[in-house]
Amino acid sequence: MENSYVDLHVHTKYSDGAFSPEEAVKYAKSVGLTAISITDHDTTDGLPEAIAEGKKLDIEIIPGVELSVALQSISEQEMHILGYFMNWEDSFFQQKLKIFQKARLQRANQISEKLKKLGIDVNEKRLSEIVGIGVFGRLHFAKVLVETQVVKNISEAFIKYLGYGKPAYVPKLRLAPDEAIKMILHVGGIPVLAHPHCNSITYNKIKSLVNLGLKGIEVWHIKHSTSDTEKLKKMAEKLEVAATGGSDCHGVMLKGMPAIMGTVKVKYEVLEDLKKCRDSLKKVDTQFFS
Repeated sequence: MENSYVDLHVHTKYSDGAFSPEEAVKYAKSVGLTAISITDHDTTDGLPEAIAEGKKLDIEIIPGVELSVALQSISEQEMHILGYFMNWEDSFFQQKLKIFQKARLQRANQISEKLKKLGIDVNEKRLSEIVGIGVFGRLHFAKVLVETQVVKNISEAFIKYLGYGKPAYVPKLRLAPDEAIKMILHVGGIPVLAHPHCNSITYNKIKSLVNLGLKGIEVWHIKHSTSDTEKLKKMAEKLEVAATGGSDCHGVMLKGMPAIMGTVKVKYEVLEDLKKCRDSLKKVDTQFFS
């Protein structure tokens, strides 16, 4: 589809986005996108609504998810693995996701306790209102801190309190790289490394992930410079994996500011290549799930 564009990294209220699935699809239509992928953190609950709205507005919806993965077992660092075209209704897949959703709630309680010890009493009712139908994340806490004027903006909330190594930081439950990749492959999905430059992930590390079954690299991303994009594109070609891309849109984050969906120009042919990758995938070993 010539002159058609897609956004393969979109979040909704079901994780830490501001858009409902319907709103995300409508926004995609308004900015002229042909297809989007809903890639909420650790949940696929927004997919039915997005798919239904996509049919109404003739917007193609790619089933997706974003999983947190440990870079090293002894490190607090993490990376994210995107999954595309999974059989997301698979019961075992959903059981695995429920484990992470429960862990997010436990983590939220720990963050609240840490903030309380710092003299910051988070209003639990307001926090729950902000989370809504989603799963708890640090961004929800950041919004509460901004609302209560503890900090001036979301960035300051992470710099002062919620970022890695800061006083209220609590690590997430994370999969080992091979577990996340196998989990996605097991349900017919395509595992893709999200925004590698943001996590400073080296070529050798990405190569090792490809050896584990990684099928793609997110080349185009809102935080990737032109230089980053070119380097990652060449890397994907060298490793013979798919090159994907998206804005990592979380909806309208600041009043009066437009959402970033569609601002990263990803051609439809990128999605076509991803579909070819899906079609060429062979059945993988599923011993991990036994």
